[in-house]
Amino acid sequence: MDRLVYTALSGLKTHLSSQATIANNIANASTIGYRSDRVNFERLLLKGNNQEFETRSPAAEEVVDFDRRAGTVVATGRPLDIAVHSDSWIAVQASDGTEGYTRRGDLQVTVAGVLETGDHFPVMGATGPITVPPHQSIEIAEDGRVLIVPQGAAPGTPAEEVGQVKLASANGTNTAKGLDNLLKVVGGGVLPSDMTARVRSGSLEQSNVNLTEALVDMIENQRSYEVQANMLKEAKSMDESAANLMRVQA
Repeated sequence: MDRLVYTALSGLKTHLSSQATIANNIANASTIGYRSDRVNFERLLLKGNNQEFETRSPAAEEVVDFDRRAGTVVATGRPLDIAVHSDSWIAVQASDGTEGYTRRGDLQVTVAGVLETGDHFPVMGATGPITVPPHQSIEIAEDGRVLIVPQGAAPGTPAEEVGQVKLASANGTNTAKGLDNLLKVVGGGVLPSDMTARVRSGSLEQSNVNLTEALVDMIENQRSYEVQANMLKEAKSMDESAANLMRVQA
């Protein structure tokens, strides 16, 4: 009986976390460069007190991963919008000062001259965050170089480089997505630069969330949740029946 209740409660917790994950994906369906979270329902093996192996569904904190497939790239015509061609990532400075990685390419220059993403993470170059001097025009080359024509320059002045966006490769490295939606190296560290990576200026990669699939997953998850809830009801009914059988009649 205890195992039945444990199985039902574990399933309820997992499906509740999965429902929250699906809802978060739907909420970010229009977020630029967003990679959808997912929950892996593969069963885990555990060793019980009696040295026998039993199985259970994994808890949410053990199974959350994300879909690494790229989203659709759309043209915007904006010079500071970039989409990465390959599987590489744009290096940024996370809130805690460490290096993180994103596919969000809607870049902008702050009042202080810092080049940052649309969600306000400074873009990293070879020696740190890229700063842009006052300029009258700016563009990003295919290899990630940031080119500007200085403010007040004479007509026909060639553009000069002020930095190069670090494009990092995650191939062969154990990485995971953090709560800030940035890719991080598991255990700390930084990803190596991908010198072959290229970007498409004037374009943006959209979210890879498929709304149709997400809605179907939500319905299926809700039905599975109801099954687990019914198991609790059955456990209660069986327990009451067993208690009635053992009751001593006066």
